[in-house]
Amino acid sequence: MENQTTEEVEKEQEVDAQEEVEEGQEQKQDQEQEDYKKKFLYLAAEFENLKKRFEREKSDLLKYGSEKLLRAMLEVVDNLERTLSAIKNDEDEKVKNITIGIDMVYKLFIESLKTFGLEQINALGEEFDPNFHEAMSQESVEGKKEMEVIREFEKGYILNGRLLRPSKVVVAKNS
Repeated sequence: MENQTTEEVEKEQEVDAQEEVEEGQEQKQDQEQEDYKKKFLYLAAEFENLKKRFEREKSDLLKYGSEKLLRAMLEVVDNLERTLSAIKNDEDEKVKNITIGIDMVYKLFIESLKTFGLEQINALGEEFDPNFHEAMSQESVEGKKEMEVIREFEKGYILNGRLLRPSKVVVAKNS
């Protein structure tokens, strides 16, 4: 009888050991599932961040993608302005007609650039702002406020809220 009880005890121990192994496997499976869930949530968050970054970059590209082209076009605008200022006071009738034509082209060109988000910075009479103006010199001028922009060498431009080129200006110095 002792053999049977020993056998029974051994069988019970085997069953207990098997149950422990099964419990260990279940815990291991639960842990693996939890790990997979964490990895999934991490990857889902990474994917969302990637989508947001892609959308932001796409938006910036649409807003500022024409920046290089517009910078190059500013040289054309500057030359049109210089031409107009050089010939605007000429008394010759032919030159006056040419001036009117150049002025029309200049205005049309500026309006076309505005459709791409380009804006001129109004500097004359404004207080000097280093975020939008580049001071070329200072002059003593009566009747003007300290640090007021009194002359503009080159117009500045903003592209969709971002500075494209600062205005090059002369600033009043009254001290």
